Amino acid sequence: MITEQAKQKCAIFAAIVFLTVVFALIDWKTGYELNFFVFYFIPVCLAAWYGGFLGAGILSILSAVFWFTANDLAGLTYSMELYAVWNTIIRLTAFMTIGWAFAEIRKLMLSEKDKATALKKSLAEIKVLEGILSVCCQCKKIRTEQGEWQQIESYISHHSAALFSHGYCPECYKKALAEAGLIEETGV
Repeated sequence: MITEQAKQKCAIFAAIVFLTVVFALIDWKTGYELNFFVFYFIPVCLAAWYGGFLGAGILSILSAVFWFTANDLAGLTYSMELYAVWNTIIRLTAFMTIGWAFAEIRKLMLSEKDKATALKKSLAEIKVLEGILSVCCQCKKIRTEQGEWQQIESYISHHSAALFSHGYCPECYKKALAEAGLIEETGV
């Protein structure tokens, strides 16, 4: 079963081939004295944009063949057959180079777009604490924007992506054991 996206790509490629045929006909009608080959870059670039390097390669070959055929039908003759082959290879190389460049540009743009989307998503998830926070000197609760006092862990967890776990620092650990009567207090 052909997907809608595949149908759309086929339609775009058919339009690009049609455009190439139109340029070939114009090239043929204007004759070989008027150099028209740069206009073949347009369909090659479009093929690279929508079909990647493979699409550009196919259109490059078609464009080189169409250019050669248009000049041959227009009556262009070379003193040596090698010159015709050379000119066709040069144009094919130019078409392939432009196609490759556009395919790479498209790939880089899509990569940058994906990175920008991921960055926007990450930035949207970041919560920043800023400004002056009122903290109780004794119990370490924070006063909220509504004026209520809230545990510091709860406040920070609500306003950031931070999570808390609890434990004792060495000094508080010794103090807690001494208060529980499990060890003698050593002046800590």
